[in-house]
Amino acid sequence: MVLAALPTVSDLSVRSALTRLSAEFPELGHRSIVLVVRTCREELRGSPNDALPELVERLARQRLRAPAV
Repeated sequence: MVLAALPTVSDLSVRSALTRLSAEFPELGHRSIVLVVRTCREELRGSPNDALPELVERLARQRLRAPAV
């Protein structure tokens, strides 16, 4: 798994996913959600820009729902 680097530019796909997923998973804490969302964004960097908001949010949601091992 690739660890996320801090973005140098504000990214709409990250901001929108953070807003929705923070409300959906308040028990996980903001820092955990930020790390997962930014990591997902980094892993999807070759995807079409128009698809990024949905792809980032879907992948992050899937990972946040997965049980910890």
